[in-house]
Amino acid sequence: MVKHQPLQVYEKQVFVSFVTGIYGCRWKRYQRSQDDSSRWECIWFLILCSSFLLLLFWAYFWLVAQNDFNEFNWSVYNRSGEWRDETIPILASTTVGFSYITFLLILALFHISLGQQLNLYWVHKIGVLATLVTTISGVVSVDDIWGDEWDILLVSLQSTAPFLHIGALATVTAISWLVAGYVVRDSHSSLLDFQVMVLLIYIIILLAIYLAPLTFTCPCIMDRHSLKPRPDIIGRRGAPMLAPENTMVSFNRALQHGASSLEADVTISVDGVPFLMRDRTLRRTTDVSKVFPGRQFDDASFFNWTELRSLNAGQWFLESDPYWTVETLSAKDRSRIGNQSVCSLVEMLRLAARANSSALLNIRKPPAEHPRYRSWFMDTLWAVQKAGISQKRVTWTPDTDRGRVRGLQQTTTEKSERGVLTCIFPSSREYLANNVSVTVYPVNEPWLYSTLWCSGVPSVSSDAPQVLRKVPYPIWLMSQNAYDFIWISSDLVSLAIVIGVFCFQKWRMSGMQNYNPEQIMLSAVVPRPSRDVNIMKEKLIFSELNNGLSSTEELSLYPENVTDGKSWLLDSFQSFDND
Repeated sequence: MVKHQPLQVYEKQVFVSFVTGIYGCRWKRYQRSQDDSSRWECIWFLILCSSFLLLLFWAYFWLVAQNDFNEFNWSVYNRSGEWRDETIPILASTTVGFSYITFLLILALFHISLGQQLNLYWVHKIGVLATLVTTISGVVSVDDIWGDEWDILLVSLQSTAPFLHIGALATVTAISWLVAGYVVRDSHSSLLDFQVMVLLIYIIILLAIYLAPLTFTCPCIMDRHSLKPRPDIIGRRGAPMLAPENTMVSFNRALQHGASSLEADVTISVDGVPFLMRDRTLRRTTDVSKVFPGRQFDDASFFNWTELRSLNAGQWFLESDPYWTVETLSAKDRSRIGNQSVCSLVEMLRLAARANSSALLNIRKPPAEHPRYRSWFMDTLWAVQKAGISQKRVTWTPDTDRGRVRGLQQTTTEKSERGVLTCIFPSSREYLANNVSVTVYPVNEPWLYSTLWCSGVPSVSSDAPQVLRKVPYPIWLMSQNAYDFIWISSDLVSLAIVIGVFCFQKWRMSGMQNYNPEQIMLSAVVPRPSRDVNIMKEKLIFSELNNGLSSTEELSLYPENVTDGKSWLLDSFQSFDND
């Protein structure tokens, strides 16, 4: 005798299988569960969220720090002695890690929205921990090597805060669907307190984002009529993205791209000739390792001018391609760059004089054992006079021997009533308020140049005058009234959506609770013509009754041969379909 168990009809859930399979390696239906997630899985979800926030901060930092990538590579060079573009592996690893963690977080949020139990696969747990540890190590390393660069975050917020606010508002509003679904559902008394805590945290975050614009200080939120003239651009070491730094071809490129002044690093040779060199040694920007291999680690100031002039100062640029711009150069430009030699201060000042431009000199004082230690400033003054440039158009940067330098413009790192100030941006407003002319450095990105323009900064020093030349107007400019309207409107729209989502989720949950579970019938007798329905004919149980059937009697229930038995089973399954 045959005993049948009711067959069940399952609909294919491809998307659910995809989500749970990748996140927790639960590809089969019987592996999934809609029970509450365990406490450990909730902790892993918090670790995943923390990793995402940390990587978001890390990625944003490197996005805005792009303005100073060359400064970072130079800092690493001063420590390691080898010039490499260290930003490439950092950006690659950050991109991979951020994409991986974001993908896992999206899968986890889908788990919550679909009511599936969280169960992060152990391979992903290792990946999340590895990504988190690597990111923390990177933050610590940057703080050690490049700690001053954290200031760029505060500067960037003055430009990006209104847009970040809209993005955060949209994100928190979208998350309201998940929060509402979790909060309004009936749970055990042990989870009720946790639901209340989740709701309070969400409300606090939502209110904080709604009121965040009250703390914003954005220079570009201003009246268009109050916008000051476009800041002058100083070619910092010329145009080092287009030609080797501190060479004649670099300074020519800067003037061709609209630079109003030229900035250079000055070192005094052992025979008293001021020449242009940024580094302490000649290893990075010349072929000193080939010409003078035994002196490649010596201070550049202990070479005489004849030795310096014999070095090639352009070939390194073509070989290392520090700004990834060599491919854009013509064959003629490459040939000219490859033949550059060390540039003297007199040559640079003569070029500035012919172009009716000014010069900003960063002079490195020689070491105490240097033969020109006591006369370095006289050597510099002699070069200025020999070049034939007006002393009023030459700016002097050192704070030492200020009383002995007559007739030259001077800069300082401290606030003063007169003169020119070279400073970092967060202090610029204070100096401008005290009638001090401000030059901010380095400024290589259009967003930073636009922010400084709105702040009223009169001049900037840039490695990329060819880029800033293409910024005829601030990237964005908005009146206070217009921004207040956008801010309040977006907050009201978000609030309305959040309230609507909570109400809908409450109605949805109450409808599900009022539905009688006994009305849900799993039946195989209802025909399902859709291809998405997979009728599982399972659990056809053959059981003997308690009447003591013998093996012979049992066999008599079946057809006499195997072939007929197969046909009999197929007919049985077909009868289910026909019914």
